[in-house]
Amino acid sequence: MTTIPDPLVWEIVRKNNSFLVKQFGNGTAKVQFSREKNNLYNVHSYKHSGLANRKTVSIQPGGTDLSVALTTTKTRKQNKPASLHHKSVMKKEFQKMAKAVINQVSDNHYRPDLKNAALARLSAVHRSLKVAKSGPKKKNRQRTKITFGK
Repeated sequence: MTTIPDPLVWEIVRKNNSFLVKQFGNGTAKVQFSREKNNLYNVHSYKHSGLANRKTVSIQPGGTDLSVALTTTKTRKQNKPASLHHKSVMKKEFQKMAKAVINQVSDNHYRPDLKNAALARLSAVHRSLKVAKSGPKKKNRQRTKITFGK
């Protein structure tokens, strides 16, 4: 079975698909977002599309603790959806996870154009997993200037 070329898939799903979200931006300019699974920036464009590209990258919370799941698409398993994705869960500190993402995305020549987007998504996901510290808030120890009305 042959696969459809990526630009043709993009032309088919570009105008209308179930993941497309259209919103008004500044004035009357429309801004288009996408809720696709493998879209790092959630922007409706060919470069970031998870539907139109064979090689996609996804970074999501891993489920437990501070783990992050890095998912890439296997290019040779396009006709077998059950084994299409390669998922690796990372439970390391942020610097080591960032290095692993760079190695997987850019250094292996998988999708070097998505390196910055993958690092930005990793940073956002890691920041969202952190739990706020509980307890009393720290007081401001700097001098405050008191002004009286004139």
